[in-house]
Amino acid sequence: MVSKTEETQLNRLENQVDNGGGGAWEYLCLVRKLKVRRSEKVLKYGLSILNDPKKRSALGPEEWTLYEQVAIAAMDCQCLNVAKDCIKALLKKFPESKRVGRLEGMLLEAKGLWAEAEKVYSSLLEDNPLDQVIHKRKVAMAKAQGNISGAIESLNKYLEIFMADHDAWRELAEIYVSLQMYKQAAFCYEELILSQPTVPLYHLAYADVLYTLGGLENLQTSKKYYASTIDLTGGKNTRALLGVCLCTSAIGQVSKGRNKEDKESPELQSLAAKALEKEYRQKADDKLGLLTSALRSLKI
Repeated sequence: MVSKTEETQLNRLENQVDNGGGGAWEYLCLVRKLKVRRSEKVLKYGLSILNDPKKRSALGPEEWTLYEQVAIAAMDCQCLNVAKDCIKALLKKFPESKRVGRLEGMLLEAKGLWAEAEKVYSSLLEDNPLDQVIHKRKVAMAKAQGNISGAIESLNKYLEIFMADHDAWRELAEIYVSLQMYKQAAFCYEELILSQPTVPLYHLAYADVLYTLGGLENLQTSKKYYASTIDLTGGKNTRALLGVCLCTSAIGQVSKGRNKEDKESPELQSLAAKALEKEYRQKADDKLGLLTSALRSLKI
């Protein structure tokens, strides 16, 4: 994830290059380092260097890194002839390279030649079954074709090998949520919380899924994870504050007529409601009436 400082630095450098102040190569290096997609800019400024023999030769070995970067940007922008030329130059320099082979597969994807791309990727995986990029390309290709079940299958196979890939767990969770497969999504978020327990986003997403599943036990656990989100964000997560109120109301409805042990203490939801009112009063005073009405309707 890009920090605010890094984003500011990138935008400042981009403005500098846009206004003719130089620094195109430094900008391209920063884009690559931060792993952000600024494809149109990368294509424009990358080609300006590659098409100038003096600038290109000054890069030394980094010339080939730039060819790869421009090829990917060109595919993003559907400038497939440019991508083809870059890949051709790379193939001439590295005829047996698996990395260039991946680019060839990506070019076939960009052209919509899915079966041919699949053959290229399968061949590359035979040579190196642990190539993470190829596994991810297969997932992306399945999603691009609308084959969601294929994407789930590929992601599950990938996670059997690379269990510590947080991005893959999160992507799988989001696919499950989109298909309303909430129990499977909950499992994915549990894995994420186990591996990164201090990331509030995962606590919040897990709480949302449990709330959606419903049932007394899920609602009680959901409330705990909304509370942990509030704790991890210093009390500044509006969604989690509202989640506590919603869970309390739902638990009250579900536990009617049950033992006292199942009923919730009013302390936490009272604090959450006060925090919400304070935040709305400061940031959206014109919506405070709506919030008050909504909280009142929850009967908390």
